[in-house]
Amino acid sequence: MKDRLTDALYGLGWSTVKKLPEPVAERLGRTIADAAWKRRGKGVLRLEANLARVLPDATPQRLAELSRAGMRSYLRYWMESFRLPSWSRARIKDGVDVKDLHHLTDGLAAGKGAVVALPHLANWDLAGAWVTTRLETPFTTVAERLKPETLYDRFVAYRESLGMEVLPHTGGSAFGTLARRLRAGGLVCLVADRDLSASGVEVKFFGENARMPGGPAMLAQQTGALLLPVTLWYDGAMMRGRIHPPVDVPETGTRAEKTSVMTQALADAFATGIADHPEDWHMLQRLWLADLEPRPGGTTAGESS
Repeated sequence: MKDRLTDALYGLGWSTVKKLPEPVAERLGRTIADAAWKRRGKGVLRLEANLARVLPDATPQRLAELSRAGMRSYLRYWMESFRLPSWSRARIKDGVDVKDLHHLTDGLAAGKGAVVALPHLANWDLAGAWVTTRLETPFTTVAERLKPETLYDRFVAYRESLGMEVLPHTGGSAFGTLARRLRAGGLVCLVADRDLSASGVEVKFFGENARMPGGPAMLAQQTGALLLPVTLWYDGAMMRGRIHPPVDVPETGTRAEKTSVMTQALADAFATGIADHPEDWHMLQRLWLADLEPRPGGTTAGESS
């Protein structure tokens, strides 16, 4: 019943919100965000705890202000995502501005292939739609399998409607398909600031240990593709982005050692973008290892039984 309800609510969002006048949708998003922020639920408290890592000198009042802005940014992401399939090509092209785009376009023109890795900043779906529309470049990405399966199917259909090739995260075949796309000179885009699996690479992130996926670095090593960190942020009605310089493959070390160095470089680039625009980092889940340590009674740090 819960799964069916969840799927129905998302379906309602995609079918209804995209039909609303834009000012109405924006007001609706802010209203939902403010109501969630006032309830002080687990997601809001976790967001504030994460922001406290980003801005350790921030006062409680400042963190509260940031978490409210963060919830508004998060709901803006959802409202935009529900409405993206109905946006015109001109609206998508004009709604995004990206600095240092040459890092990506030069690499693709050289036929090397590129892995774009980005954190949960602003609207990564809009960035993807901009790539397929403004740059007229298809790309491949990976989506986590959601429950219920019908909800996962909705997300895949939605992203495919924006011009993306979407592979399931589970099943074991995604890495090989991504590698083939890169060897053919293609583009792969991966959200890469959180990995709680056993294969995650441990990094220092704002001074504490966290895990991030090693896949982007391993793909770059194996295929010779560029590895490009990207950060995004909202600026009024616009979304802006920056493509950071390529992360080089170290000349020495084992594959695991190289992956560790490269993933740390990604984490450092992500931290720069998040510190500049903390209100647009949509991290409402536990990230740092200290928050994931089990406590007596089976609870996790940051939770109560």
